[in-house]
Amino acid sequence: MTLNREQWAIEWQRLRAVDWRDLDVKEAGSWPWLLKVLSCCLALLAALSVMMWLVVSEQREALMAAQRQEVRLLSEYRSKASQVAFLPEMREQLVTLEGQLGRLRTMLPTEAEIPSLLDSIFDAAVDNHLTIETIRLRPTQTQAHYAEQPLDIQVRGGYHQLAHFSADIAALPRMVTQHDFTLAPVDGRGDTLRLSLLARTYRYVEEDDPSSSEGADAP
Repeated sequence: MTLNREQWAIEWQRLRAVDWRDLDVKEAGSWPWLLKVLSCCLALLAALSVMMWLVVSEQREALMAAQRQEVRLLSEYRSKASQVAFLPEMREQLVTLEGQLGRLRTMLPTEAEIPSLLDSIFDAAVDNHLTIETIRLRPTQTQAHYAEQPLDIQVRGGYHQLAHFSADIAALPRMVTQHDFTLAPVDGRGDTLRLSLLARTYRYVEEDDPSSSEGADAP
């Protein structure tokens, strides 16, 4: 169907004269030709929109999931790229930490060195002219990567002698920490003091060390 210019003008005037509030779908056959074309276009557009929504909705969800995964992967990539950039520095730090750990492990006595460590504490007390009341071992306490060996120490002497004794323990080649200090006069006399303390030494526990599992099971 072809329309000349006059017919287009007539159809346009009919379309402009339509009262949109009085339109009835049942009377669509009598609508102006341009209104029919416009209605068909709108119906086609609505049908295409519904079809697009039904067909593309699943793909849209997949696209959104892919976009979220892209953001996560980019974040992981940036994090790993940053780690790679600092990898040489981290390796140097690891070597330094391993060296420090090795030096610290040399300061921890082995199980066979505990008796000699007790002898060193005895010698420190004797050298400072102290009266030894108690120097004895408590049960070993095994942790995840090390074993803790507590020692009860109780000695008597002058204030400066006791101070030198504590300093000598701290200066031992093997690591010994001192806790729970108690300092009190003996028999009410101010010149003689009794020092009670809990000392702890530590040793590294290897994974294949049988004593580690035994200590862990002990009450």
